[in-house]
Amino acid sequence: MATIPPSQGRDSEFGEEPSDFVPLSRAEAQALRAAHPTVSPWWVVFGQFGLGAFAALLAWWLFGDRIALSVVWGVLAAVIPAALFARGLTSQFAAANPGAEVMSFFVWEFVKIFVTIGVLFAAHRLVKDLSWPAMLVGLVLSLKVYWLALAYKRKPGSV
Repeated sequence: MATIPPSQGRDSEFGEEPSDFVPLSRAEAQALRAAHPTVSPWWVVFGQFGLGAFAALLAWWLFGDRIALSVVWGVLAAVIPAALFARGLTSQFAAANPGAEVMSFFVWEFVKIFVTIGVLFAAHRLVKDLSWPAMLVGLVLSLKVYWLALAYKRKPGSV
């Protein structure tokens, strides 16, 4: 069995030449950012709130107060944790360095999961005659806003 000398990189193991990493210039990095704009997490939160409010009004109009309140609790189970997550990701601490940014993402994702479970439990305890299917419809509709944000993200060059 042949051994690879320590001076050769992993690429050499597969018969390829080791590649040198070339960092982007400032202009190239700006062009890359302009070509791939980001979506603010706050737009997702506002979208969840707006779609949830529409779903609750539609449920109230079609089915009455009990179902509409259940839809509202489902929407709250998505919007409150998403707002906490967005606040955590856009804070000054999260932007301190890349390691802190990655760690912040995971910490706030766990916070989001636990708060979602807490809101669902609170709805179960606080709302008399809660309609679980209606609450889950509100939750699922609000969660689908993430996909809409990806599908309708800003086009390059638009403000």
